[in-house]
Amino acid sequence: MNEWLAYCEQIHPKTIELGLERVALVAQALQLRFDCPVITVAGTNGKGSTCAMLEAIALQSGYRTGVYTSPHLVSFEERCRIGGEIVFAQDLVPHFEAVEQARFSAGTQGKPVSLSYFEFTTLAIARIMSQSKLDVAILEVGLGGRLDATNIFDADCAIITSIDIDHTEFLGPDRETIGREKAGIMRSGKPVVVSDPMPPQSVVLHAEQIGADLWQAGRDFNYSGDRQQWNWAGRGKRFHGLAYPALRGANQLINAAGVLAAFQALRQVLPVTAQAIRQGFSLVDVPGRFQIVPGQPSLVLDVAHNPHSVAALAVNLDAMGFFPVTHAVFGAMHDKDLAAVMQRIGPLVDRWYFTDLPLPRAEKASDLVKRWQALQMVGQRPREVPAQAFATPSQALKAAVKAADPADRIVVFGSFYTVGGVLSEGVPRLDSPHWRNQSSE
Repeated sequence: MNEWLAYCEQIHPKTIELGLERVALVAQALQLRFDCPVITVAGTNGKGSTCAMLEAIALQSGYRTGVYTSPHLVSFEERCRIGGEIVFAQDLVPHFEAVEQARFSAGTQGKPVSLSYFEFTTLAIARIMSQSKLDVAILEVGLGGRLDATNIFDADCAIITSIDIDHTEFLGPDRETIGREKAGIMRSGKPVVVSDPMPPQSVVLHAEQIGADLWQAGRDFNYSGDRQQWNWAGRGKRFHGLAYPALRGANQLINAAGVLAAFQALRQVLPVTAQAIRQGFSLVDVPGRFQIVPGQPSLVLDVAHNPHSVAALAVNLDAMGFFPVTHAVFGAMHDKDLAAVMQRIGPLVDRWYFTDLPLPRAEKASDLVKRWQALQMVGQRPREVPAQAFATPSQALKAAVKAADPADRIVVFGSFYTVGGVLSEGVPRLDSPHWRNQSSE
């Protein structure tokens, strides 16, 4: 499997190249299609949580689910789950082989169709899902929507989660432009759930222009709640006294409300029971989404890496209560709005542990230190917050553990590679003798 992944990284001149023509040619050669409802999920933040909630409720309803998400935290196989279980690497190999053969058969003049890593792997995963006798296929868009490889499949229901400014070099400079790209997953006559409570106008206009069945938060469905439970209402259906989703965080009700709207929109072909909804929400789990690891010190893992998701992380950290010192392990790609990220969460951080990441696109830890120091210089009332640079997320976490008292809090956030780097040997329990011994070396 690792050989195939290394091969996929080498066969295309660009890491990211949006467009459907090449991937559609190979999909056609593979005769790739789904014989079940397809739910496609796009958005800047909340896609992974939304997919997990869809999956959990569908599983509790007795459906055989297939889920494709990206990127992964530790191992590539995490990107595909069949029936709630991560696929085995060896089961994917025949599908990589089939995509490679189809590249050549779909090519011209003896040249194979060129596919990026994401396109190649998307086709391989779609093929194993299409042959797994699914009741529902759940596809997470990788980047944007209109030109993303997942968009070669027609969505029976599209979901667009929160939209914010990210990947501007590919998607455009503002929310309206980015929203237009994400709206490209909609299909005429099919439901589209927009769970963003304040969507760009471009999203609503596109739905109207193509005649999609628009389910808009605040108009076609809404939710309310207190400290114990929450309620959902939309288009002739109500749910009362729902327990909060097992996923922690201030934004998860927005995602959960969109999930219920999607199931209501698909009720004719994918009916779910109230009991399945309750059980699904109680059991849903997504590593790295405001994941709190019990122990001393407390450990929080979150893949927040743009200003919008980091703002949500800051709200969630505030709600945790008082900690004497908060230590932050952070690494991210250089194309993110790093100054805005640091400004938003900076008031909550007492010590920074910046980390390098194993990608050319990653910001160097030493440069992150400089960025933070520059921000401190322009602060109106500067608070001296030390910052260090480390070669790996694991080394940064060990340093944080060594410096932290049991009552403190450590937050590991940023890129999937940052959180994945500390999860590579399993979920760290910081009060275990193993971690205490490691951090004191």
